[in-house]
Amino acid sequence: MALNLNEIKEELSSDEKLLAQAFELEKFYKKHKTKIIAVLIALIVAIAGYKGYHFWQEYKLSKANSALLSLQKNPNDTKALEILKANNPKLYELFTYSHLANHQDKKLLELHSNDAMLSDLIAYHQGVITKKPKDSIYYHDLAVVEKAYLLIKANKKKDAHALLQTISKTSPLYPVARLYMHYTSQ
Repeated sequence: MALNLNEIKEELSSDEKLLAQAFELEKFYKKHKTKIIAVLIALIVAIAGYKGYHFWQEYKLSKANSALLSLQKNPNDTKALEILKANNPKLYELFTYSHLANHQDKKLLELHSNDAMLSDLIAYHQGVITKKPKDSIYYHDLAVVEKAYLLIKANKKKDAHALLQTISKTSPLYPVARLYMHYTSQ
C-alpha cells in the first residue's frame, strides 16, 4: 500500500510540474502575443512572396520560350521579338546576335552586349563583316585562320605561315591550317 501511495505522490508531482509549465507557457504567450503573431504573419508573407516571385519568373520564362519558338519559325515576327525582349533580355540579345550573324547583316556592326561571352562573339563577327578579323576567346583559331587568309591575299605568305603555326595540333582547325601552311610554303 505504501508503494501505491508513493506512486500516486510521484504522479501528482509530475502533473503539477506539467500544469506549472502550461501556466508559464500561457504567461509567456500573453506577454509576447503581438510579437508571436507578427512573426507568424511575416513568415506567411515571406513564403507567399517567395512563391509569388517564383511563379512570376516561371511565367516570364514560359512566355520568352514561346516567343523564341515563334521566332525560330518566323524571325520577322515583331510581336514575338518584343515579348522576348520584355521577358528575357539576355535571350533576346542572343537571338538577335545569332540572327544577324547567320545573315551577315550589317546591323551586327551596331550590336553591343554587357555579357562578356556574347560581346566577344559579336566583336568576332563584326571583324568578319568588316574583313578585319579580331581576336576572340571563343573563335581564336578561326580568327587566326582568317587573319592568315587575309595575309595570303596581301601576298605576305611568310607572315601567314608563321601565324598558322600558332594553331595547336589538337585544334579542329589544324587540318585547315596545315593546308594553308602547305600553300604558303611554295
